[in-house]
Amino acid sequence: MIRDAVTFEVFRNAVTGIADEMAITILRTAHSQLVASSMDFSAALCDARGRVIAQANTLPVHLGSIPAAMEAIIDEFGGGIRPGDVYLLNDPSLGGMHLPDVFAVAPVFQEEALLGFSVTVVNHTDVGGWAAGSMAVQSRSIFAEGVQIPPSRLVEAGVMNETFLRLILRNVREPELLRGDLESQLAACHTGAEGLRALAARHGLEGLEGLVDELLDYSETLLRAALAEAVPGTYEFTDHIDDDGLGSGPIPIRVKATLSESGIELDFTGSSPQVDSALNATDSFTRSAAYAALQGVLASDIPANSGFYRPFTFVIPQASILNGQRPAARGARGLVGFRIIDAVLGALAPVFPSRVPAAGDGGPDGIAIGLVGADGESTVLWDPLSGAWGARPDRDGVDGISSLGANLTNTPVEELERSGHIRIDGYGYLPDSGGAGRWRGGLATFRDMTILAPEVTVQIRSDRRKFLPYGLAGGEQGTSSLNVLNLGGPGERVLESKPHLAMTAGTRHRHVTAGGGGHGSPFERAPERVLEDVLDGKVTREGAERDYGVVITGDAIDVRATARSRDQARSRAADTSSLLAE
Repeated sequence: MIRDAVTFEVFRNAVTGIADEMAITILRTAHSQLVASSMDFSAALCDARGRVIAQANTLPVHLGSIPAAMEAIIDEFGGGIRPGDVYLLNDPSLGGMHLPDVFAVAPVFQEEALLGFSVTVVNHTDVGGWAAGSMAVQSRSIFAEGVQIPPSRLVEAGVMNETFLRLILRNVREPELLRGDLESQLAACHTGAEGLRALAARHGLEGLEGLVDELLDYSETLLRAALAEAVPGTYEFTDHIDDDGLGSGPIPIRVKATLSESGIELDFTGSSPQVDSALNATDSFTRSAAYAALQGVLASDIPANSGFYRPFTFVIPQASILNGQRPAARGARGLVGFRIIDAVLGALAPVFPSRVPAAGDGGPDGIAIGLVGADGESTVLWDPLSGAWGARPDRDGVDGISSLGANLTNTPVEELERSGHIRIDGYGYLPDSGGAGRWRGGLATFRDMTILAPEVTVQIRSDRRKFLPYGLAGGEQGTSSLNVLNLGGPGERVLESKPHLAMTAGTRHRHVTAGGGGHGSPFERAPERVLEDVLDGKVTREGAERDYGVVITGDAIDVRATARSRDQARSRAADTSSLLAE
């Protein structure tokens, strides 16, 4: 029950604004390309009990994991939490997700009273291990992936533990980058703390606690109201990851969504057991991906906080790819999170047909380039490449955009080339790569690069090569991802989707993301839209006739030929349906 609607609304926007200020602080002060350009980080505010009260507009798959991290911090330090402390963790078995994602948690006090916590998560460029970037799919154990940080006190009563910091920095390839990004996390925690103290000064301690409770209840109420509009029942869907990068596959991700008066249960029984490679996720990351999927489907005005999580219950099998057990490697777990989102959305498509899109590119593909200079210093370059969304029920998919679970940006060419170790020769969209439909899927993105350094290692995490992005309501599948070595030259060959290999100066590589699935029958797409796509270079003339039945002569639609083409296509589809029915 909201007692004062005006005060509540001002508070609701204030706490969200503080979280966004934290994110802006990281964006402006981070040192690495992965954080400052690709925006692979998150920020949030929690109350004194560790409940999320506001999160920045950053990575949803990070933010839903914060409750598990807070539980680990509070369990470890309990009554020993003091003003001026900052805690770190990245251990997936103790509240973390994978080793590169380092949580920094700062308690916020007003005099002797604990108001809450300021929390940041940054995907650091490298945290050690055998492969540059610390996310190699081929890792078979967490001990190969880098430095493991259990819940630990980095700053004690305002004093940095330099010995602990030096230990971390000694175990990574680019220590000054990690130090710089970590300092940006601490700066953002300070920003959040100042904002939370200002709210406590305005509303008083009891007033602040009351407003937090109201905000969490408000989110829960809105989510339950949205779920109440759906038809109760059980809805199932299975999607797949192509392989584990070590020769095993396909890998099923199964979900059974049950909607009832009590909320929504997501049962992942039947999903793959944990794998030998680094694709394994934590149960907190699985929950986080599921929250992101439903949040993307529902109205955007439901605040994302711990109240939003209350209507959910989960069944996540232990020792599965969704809940890997130590010492399972976890570095490449992001791919699993994106496929969880696709599976949950697939299950919810019949529940919310006007809101669920077809499948997109399957999440940003990750390309990590590592080298050691003549002086022995290591360099790590990251290119997390995003492709496309699937078509939506009422409009086309979006080109060149990150999965809703990631919210990353594609790295500018200038940023990638600044090191002098690589050259980008091409970057753009591929025509005919969006799944055909009444609404077209987003186009695949390609990036061509040439290696300039004498020798580098390249790690690629991609997927959707065999199991293409699904279409909905009669829409066609999207197109597959692709890795090609020495495109158009001697020794050209297609690489697997998750290779780890050495390249020397002059080696060329093309990476193509998957294209998004279509929505609705392609033969219901307005011919004028197809013509517009052809003129924009998104669909070829051949693709227009083949996929949509639209014949274009010159720069105009051949109306009669298009009518004949579409009638023939519908007739073939009807014949196929009759054969299947028999």
